[in-house]
Amino acid sequence: MKNLDYKLGDIVELKKSHPCSTHSTKFEIVRVGADLKIKCLGCGNVLLISRDNFNRRLKRVIKDN
Repeated sequence: MKNLDYKLGDIVELKKSHPCSTHSTKFEIVRVGADLKIKCLGCGNVLLISRDNFNRRLKRVIKDN
């Protein structure tokens, strides 16, 4: 299993793109807990995603804070 090391404010890339007009795959982590709140860097929408689902979809951490 890969090392899942991410924290508040990190920029991450997911495997699937957000279905907005920019089709961005880059998100900023806004809240960390049992669920994660991530913000699309293309359109600014905030999504709530379970930690298990997020861990499956995570491709890489782009920028650490």
